[in-house]
Parts: sequence; structure tokens; C-alpha cells
Amino acid sequence: MKSDVVLEESMHLDFLEEIYSIPGGEKIKDCIQCGTCSGSCPTSYVMDYTPRKVFAMIRAGMRDEVLSCNTLWLCTSCYSCYVRCPQDIKITDIMYALKRISIKDGKYPKGSDAQELSKMFTHIVNKYGRNHELELIQRYFLKTKPLKLLQNIPIGLKLLTHGRLPLLPTKIRNISQLQKIIRKAKSLGGF
Repeated sequence: MKSDVVLEESMHLDFLEEIYSIPGGEKIKDCIQCGTCSGSCPTSYVMDYTPRKVFAMIRAGMRDEVLSCNTLWLCTSCYSCYVRCPQDIKITDIMYALKRISIKDGKYPKGSDAQELSKMFTHIVNKYGRNHELELIQRYFLKTKPLKLLQNIPIGLKLLTHGRLPLLPTKIRNISQLQKIIRKAKSLGGF
């Protein structure tokens, strides 16, 4: 029984160290649980845990619960939480890092396709240096909901005819430099 408690405490500390090693992650120690992040978040009403609660769960060592919650996937990256945080915690950056850990560990919310969308988006940006919406939409729907792709053809055609959806992707200049940075980040443990 005592060994179970020691193991659980060790896992708790491992999770905290993992989060604290994220650039800016050590600032979670400074969180005063004021709720400003949650009150500033435009999507907190649909999250299973508000950003404030996620930070409390991190500090409690609730790794599986944090990595499998939908909060990470509903973050709109608007940075309202960070801008208003009295402790200057980079909440949005931490949410992105948690999302990457969630994907790596396969802990994302069951029944959610957000991780697939995230993986495809990252693949496309790594390939071109920017998003190509048409390719993203095609890949996403073909992998997750093929019939939904057919239902969205009329919308896609309207966007194409109004010049709002480029048919062909364009690469940024010096894409090889971006790809070199990405390879280096992966070699250092990023993904």
C-alpha cells in the first residue's frame, strides 16, 4: 500500500517537472487561481474544465485528466487569458504544449477529431510554411467523415468562385530553412 502512494507521488512530481520544463511552464507555480483566464476565455463555456481549473489540476498532478480534457482542443489561441493574467503566465503557449503532449501520449478526448485536425494542420504547415485550407479540409474529412466532405462541396465551390479558397498551395520562400528548424526541434524532443 505504501509503495502505491510513493509511486503516485512520483508520477505527480514527474508531471509537474514535465510541465515546468515547458518554456514558461514554471510560471504555473505563480498562479493565484484568480480566474481571470477563465473569465477572459471566449470558449470556456464549452470546456469541460476552465483554464484556471486545468492549472489547478496540473498542480495536483492529474496528468491523465488534464491530457484527456477537451479544454486543450477548444483553446482559440486568442491570447486574452495571457494578456489579462496578473501573473504573466503564458497560458496559451502552455495549452499548446499540453496539446502536443496529449497527442504524443494518445490521451486526447475520446470521440474527438481535434487531434487529427491538429496533426494534419501541422503536416501542411511543415510542408508549405503556411496552411492550405483546401488540402486541410480534404485530408481531414477523408480521414474522419468522408460523407461530410461531399455535403460541403457546395460551400467549397462558393469559396473557390469568390477567390476565398486557393486551389493550389503556395510555399513560403526559403521553405528549406523552416524545415531545417522543424527537424532540429524534433531532434530536441519536439514534434
